[in-house]
Amino acid sequence: MGTNGSVEQAGTPEDRKPPSDEAHSAFTPPLGVPYPPIPEDEHPTSEFAVPRGLKTEAPAEPEGSAFTPPAGVSSGGSTTGQTPLPASPPTPSFPAFTPPHGIPVISLTKEVPWQDRMRTMLRMPVSERPAPERVDREDETGPAVPRVLDLTLRIGEILLAGGEGAEDVEAAMFGVAYAYGLERVEPTVTFTLLSISYQPSLVDDPVTASRTVRRRGVDYTRLSAVFRLVDEITSEGITLEEAYRGLAEIRRNRHPYPSWALTIASGLLSGAASMLVGGGWLVFLAAAVGSMLGDRLAWLASARGLPEFYQFVVAAMPPAAMGVALSFSHVQVQASAVITGGLFALIPGRALVAGVQDGLTGFYITASARLLEVGYLIAGIVIGVLSVLYLGLQFNPEYLNPEEGFGRFNDPPVQIVASMLLALAFCVLLQQERHTLLFATINGGVAWVVYGALVYTVKLNAVPATAIAAGLVGLFGQLLSRYRYASALPYVTAAIGPLLPGSATYFGLLNFAQGNMDAGISSLIKAASLALAIAVGVNLGGETARLFMKAPGATESTGRRAAKRTRGF
Repeated sequence: MGTNGSVEQAGTPEDRKPPSDEAHSAFTPPLGVPYPPIPEDEHPTSEFAVPRGLKTEAPAEPEGSAFTPPAGVSSGGSTTGQTPLPASPPTPSFPAFTPPHGIPVISLTKEVPWQDRMRTMLRMPVSERPAPERVDREDETGPAVPRVLDLTLRIGEILLAGGEGAEDVEAAMFGVAYAYGLERVEPTVTFTLLSISYQPSLVDDPVTASRTVRRRGVDYTRLSAVFRLVDEITSEGITLEEAYRGLAEIRRNRHPYPSWALTIASGLLSGAASMLVGGGWLVFLAAAVGSMLGDRLAWLASARGLPEFYQFVVAAMPPAAMGVALSFSHVQVQASAVITGGLFALIPGRALVAGVQDGLTGFYITASARLLEVGYLIAGIVIGVLSVLYLGLQFNPEYLNPEEGFGRFNDPPVQIVASMLLALAFCVLLQQERHTLLFATINGGVAWVVYGALVYTVKLNAVPATAIAAGLVGLFGQLLSRYRYASALPYVTAAIGPLLPGSATYFGLLNFAQGNMDAGISSLIKAASLALAIAVGVNLGGETARLFMKAPGATESTGRRAAKRTRGF
């Protein structure tokens, strides 16, 4: 109620009527007296308010925000009467505020192969690893963690079973998991077991999965296909379902060469190796026939379920038998070249290089297992060759003479052609893709040219000459793999074939069969030194190639990190 400019109090008269005289306050006007008007400029004053008459400083220019539209763009939803937003100041070259698209993450450049990027991250401490780059996918929730871990393990299984080094297998597993947003992952690779652990945060329980590698097979075509799949996952951001379909297609693909082609390639390899050490066309045919018979016997033993040790025993017998038979004949041929050619096809150079590489990069358990496997396979070769040589010496010990050796056979045109034919046959045995045959063949020829120049022209010892030639093989293989964005194995493994210590191994075994233990041990030590020189040279060549490549995400002040499990002095 109220008149004459009085303000009407909210509420009904019944609500404003006090129930009794006790409810009246000293500040309440009596009944019939109007309430005084409320001043329009009455506001509560804070102790932080600026007194009247005191000028304040001009406010600083507001900082940009992710929610502020850039200059020249009108904000939607403006109402009438609102003051338009002031134009944003020009953006400096290095803004101090958060850009509208968010803070950029540390990114490893994708202009280099994924194995270099992931190897760089594996050698980083966990606290320094950049967050995974988020790829826009249709499924915003992301794939399930168990499925990502399963895909990662399956890819690692194919790589490890195909002979890839442990560090590259870990890099592939790390890259796949990282591509699907699993940041805190730790893959672990041993010779027969793969495991990966993912922990979402420090307070969450980790999720761990493992897979056992039970079967091993040599198929570099499948290995290259897996490398391309990992590149698509890490660089192109394909979905998990697409990755599973690609992996299933890789598993369904048949080998590029049939079994009869592998048998012929085995014969060509042994024949080329016999010509490399001085054999003629008759020796070439004898070595080829013996190697093909051994290959068929090994396939038969494999079909019967015999272990690989016995497969090597039976595969080593036919070449040795062909050499002994030729030594009994009256034909003037080098029987030693036949047996040496057969040994070239059996020496496990691929496993030896992989074992030494794992040891040099800090994977000592895997390296020990690989080298132990090499020891078992060489023991099978020794048993197979020694048994035949011992029987041959019982009939006529005069025809097998380790003193004859191969002399200083030096026929560069024949040896270069033989070395390239050997590398080509090795490529077929490794089931390589056809577009890699030419590069690997040329790499093998270059390796023998370097070795021959150092040994026959410079008169350098065979061990350092082998290491230098193998180093060039590893260097060229790494460069070719970086150019092709593929694995280095197809360009390296076959190219080291001409450098394998077949003759030293044969003469060591022959001396053992004749009871010359000192000479036999000396020859086998030389063979072991040559094999170690090949492995170290290949690894050193690959590391040399990486030294001249810019590490992904590295600056000029940061050096190249050491391997994962080394001290890194």
